[in-house]
Amino acid sequence: MVDIELIFRVAGVGIIVAVLNQVLKSADKPEQAMMVTLAGVIVVLMMIIAEIGTLFNTVRQVFGLF
Repeated sequence: MVDIELIFRVAGVGIIVAVLNQVLKSADKPEQAMMVTLAGVIVVLMMIIAEIGTLFNTVRQVFGLF
């Protein structure tokens, strides 16, 4: 089961990235805004990679794919 803390952390990263993106775009720096967005996506993927591994292991066990 997904931890509620993980959902809040992902939402927090999303909010921070959205604010930084808007600030950088309004400062006429679209390249840096894109980099911040890309970094946010990578951070979130790193946070949920363990959960994805657990999902795959569960699917293997359910369907007997070992």
